[in-house]
Amino acid sequence: MTVRGLRAGYGGAPVLTDVDVTFPAGRVTALVGANGCGKSTLLRTCARQLTPTAGEVLVGGEDVRGWHRTRFAQTVGFLPQDPVAPEGVSVRELVSRGRHPHRGAFGRWRAEDDAAVAEALELTGLCDLMDRHVTDLSGGQRQRVWIALALAQQTEVLLLDEPTTYLDIARQVEILDILCELQRARGITLVMVLHELSLAARYADVLVAMKAGEVVARGGAEEVMTDEVVGRVFEMAARVLHDPVTDARVVIPLSAGRSRATGMAEAETPADAAAGTAARTAAGPTSGPRTGTARPHPAARHENEENGEVPA
Repeated sequence: MTVRGLRAGYGGAPVLTDVDVTFPAGRVTALVGANGCGKSTLLRTCARQLTPTAGEVLVGGEDVRGWHRTRFAQTVGFLPQDPVAPEGVSVRELVSRGRHPHRGAFGRWRAEDDAAVAEALELTGLCDLMDRHVTDLSGGQRQRVWIALALAQQTEVLLLDEPTTYLDIARQVEILDILCELQRARGITLVMVLHELSLAARYADVLVAMKAGEVVARGGAEEVMTDEVVGRVFEMAARVLHDPVTDARVVIPLSAGRSRATGMAEAETPADAAAGTAARTAAGPTSGPRTGTARPHPAARHENEENGEVPA
């Protein structure tokens, strides 16, 4: 999937500005960046949920604007943030909806549809919950149901907007293991928005870092997950370390402060911290209240983008 010169936004307010990026076929790509930077808008535009004001989205070299919706749904799957299940729908019924694009003109349910749904339920650990109503499940369980629906759709390209939402760290790893194993087995193109940078670095073949509606870095973890790039994208100080066990990069946030001189994030090193502690101990307690100005968190350029609201 390739995006060329893409511009998109809400209510006439631009969010994406001339985005050019390729999600390599048969690989895992993670979109990373601060809230409101345009990740969800990019994914929604690629999924034809949002009409761009300029540019094109290509799959297999073809502009998808000319595709019939059935062909598109058979090729590209999309899981948005916070989908809502209808009242009274069971887990199996909802997962079965992933098969709708593949059913024939008369909507016949076939053995291969049963097999696809059963596999999706098994992979996501939902077999014991298949007869429960989706609305009766916990947030994490519901998220697994939606992922199962996307898996049952069996598309060549799968776009997932924060697939690990509501999941504890163990379930996050479990779901990402499932998705990446399935991606390798089927050779699909998998594109995910992930907020946990260390997991993104561990699971993605390609990382795309965004800021203010633009792609600022793209490549492998060794190119994108660096102190400099993380500091620039998130406007905070961080140290990116190498984990010898997983052979992946681990991001350690240090500070959200900014240097007036450089505009980059400031960080106190362990040596600085030790020296400061020693000095304070030698000086003894101080009198009077502490003073200083609190630093506001950097505001997102496009607020509530994920909810489709008009950005500020």
